[in-house]
Amino acid sequence: MSALKDKYINPLTDFGFKKLFGTEPNKALLIDFLNQVLPERHKIKDLSYAKNEQLPVSEIDRKAIFDLYCQAESGEHFIVELQKAKQNFFKDRSIYYSSFPIQQQAQRGDWNYKLAPVYTVGILDFIFDEHKREKELLHMVELKNQRCEVFYDKLKFIYIELPKFTKKEHELETHFDKWLFVFRHLSQLKNRPQKLQERIFEKLFKAAEIAKFSPEERKIYEDSLKYYRDLNNVIDTSREEGREEGREEGKNERNIEIAKSMIKNGEPIDKVIQYTGLPKTVIESL
Repeated sequence: MSALKDKYINPLTDFGFKKLFGTEPNKALLIDFLNQVLPERHKIKDLSYAKNEQLPVSEIDRKAIFDLYCQAESGEHFIVELQKAKQNFFKDRSIYYSSFPIQQQAQRGDWNYKLAPVYTVGILDFIFDEHKREKELLHMVELKNQRCEVFYDKLKFIYIELPKFTKKEHELETHFDKWLFVFRHLSQLKNRPQKLQERIFEKLFKAAEIAKFSPEERKIYEDSLKYYRDLNNVIDTSREEGREEGREEGKNERNIEIAKSMIKNGEPIDKVIQYTGLPKTVIESL
């Protein structure tokens, strides 16, 4: 189906995610969503967007590119990322990215090293391999000691495994349920469901209406949606082949196909490496 035949944008596309959650006019949507997963003491009243590209402290370090990077008026830093596919060393990447908002807080001269909290929030369109038998879809990761006591409460990683959310509209109970329903089904809807009548969802549905986009926005969204669907098709095909083959070769072929799709859509080599784990020389030869 062409994107122009859909009424609402797909929030799992790059353009859709940043249109709904990464623009100043719609920041109320991001605040409301984040407040569903944050501890009570760190609820957000207001936030400001920062550059989503963080330069390294030294020239030899690699720069980090986040989907969204913002800071609450009370000081907390947030990295919010949409992850469409599993990638090699995904957890390593999350830790690496979280180090940039920490380093950014360093002050010249005398400094007591007091840090503001840093949160990484990952909206995942996949399930961690080690979680496939678990029903729980929201994971809060913290630094703890050997007695499972929180050692440091100002660095948190929050992951949401969207495929585990299977509730229908009539089963929606919490505000968090409603947000997950939006992520999974917004582009399939023809009208705003009765269960989503709150003012914040009224704002979301207005922002997501494709008919209100400019011609340039429609073109960008079409390209973003095509890339999303191509990536899903490659992943679905390779997953099926992987089941049949059960070999490392199948995994490598999958990564090559994903790399080809990303290159075709103009993704930078650094991002292709992050998603596939393939060597730079292999990617440049495709």
